[in-house]
Amino acid sequence: MAAQDIQSRILIVEDEEAISTLVKYNLEQEGFTVYVADDGEEGLLLLKEKKPDVMVLDWMLPGMSGIEVCRQIRRGQETRNIPVIMLSARGEEDDRIRGLDCGADDYITKPFSPAELIARVRAVLRRIRPALADKTLEFLDVKLDASSHHVTRKGKDVHLGPTEFRLLLYLMEHPGRVFSREQLLDSVWGHDIYVELRTVDVHIRRLRKALEVDEGLPDLIRTVRSAGYALEKPEAA
Repeated sequence: MAAQDIQSRILIVEDEEAISTLVKYNLEQEGFTVYVADDGEEGLLLLKEKKPDVMVLDWMLPGMSGIEVCRQIRRGQETRNIPVIMLSARGEEDDRIRGLDCGADDYITKPFSPAELIARVRAVLRRIRPALADKTLEFLDVKLDASSHHVTRKGKDVHLGPTEFRLLLYLMEHPGRVFSREQLLDSVWGHDIYVELRTVDVHIRRLRKALEVDEGLPDLIRTVRSAGYALEKPEAA
């Protein structure tokens, strides 16, 4: 799983259900959080509500075309910087130029493979978030290499499942900040996924246990009563 996939949110605006379902499934398998709209108006609403990192936009949509959607995105103060990858059955050079001229960052001709789309999404993310491609975080004696999905504490390997890794990454990105269970669910699991709050507690326990690579090492995750969790320097340290 690439580092940028962990936190990245993708909005698909596509009226062909078979295509949107296939794309959504493959992106989610790679760790992305995915939202889907089947027309331009719904796509613009979700864009403002979910604030995705990338929009995958079909040209031929019912009602408002993908071209018009892209133009509106570029005119919006809050949306103008969101990358857009346009999908279209139109493969002629003039059509590609028109799609890019309306503000799209990339253009993919149908039919396409999910692997190609995923590669294009990652390329766009690398351009807008270059520091994340080779991201390494450190907090006290914990080191996290996002590109290789590798974590160590005091030089010893910490073995984490995907969810515990995403939890640790998110906490290490915001050391000292207290997050409620709801905030962690939204950021780590995704806004549109129903997970019980107690699931957060289960994964926090697993993360704590994994970080105890040696007996006697202090717990780095503080439980804040009635508030949530924070990654902090232990008082005794």
